[in-house]
Amino acid sequence: MADIRFVLNGKETEYHGSATERLLDVLRNQYRCTSIKCGCREGECGACAVLIDGILHNSCCVAAGAVDGSSVVTLEGYRETARFAALEKAFAAVSAVQCGFCTPGMILAAEALLSKNPHPSEDEIREGLSGNFCRCTGYNAIVNAVSGAAKEGNGLW
Repeated sequence: MADIRFVLNGKETEYHGSATERLLDVLRNQYRCTSIKCGCREGECGACAVLIDGILHNSCCVAAGAVDGSSVVTLEGYRETARFAALEKAFAAVSAVQCGFCTPGMILAAEALLSKNPHPSEDEIREGLSGNFCRCTGYNAIVNAVSGAAKEGNGLW
């Protein structure tokens, strides 16, 4: 067992458990971060996406011990920000959400992209979202939402 200290959604956190346990399982089971979904267990669908020190990661491919000393943000924490409000409004405006399974990962992927590039081209948006799989909404609406958030974000990114 290990003592793993990290910041989760802005709060100092300490996890006492196996350093080799998947971060996905620790966040869902120990901290009830249910926005993170287990989709593929291979890092290909993006349903388990989190931001670790501001960088998008698939938590199914990250050992819990790897976040020792890091900051981890899930949708539960991100939704308290003005940036989330801008993305939420943009996604709703173009009906970029249907079942919602992929939405947390898409939102965090959009945040990761926009924080690096506040005015991305359509190709850059598609590349930024490429690690996230959506079965029902279709990518055009999601790309339009991210583009709209970038335009209407009023300097948030």
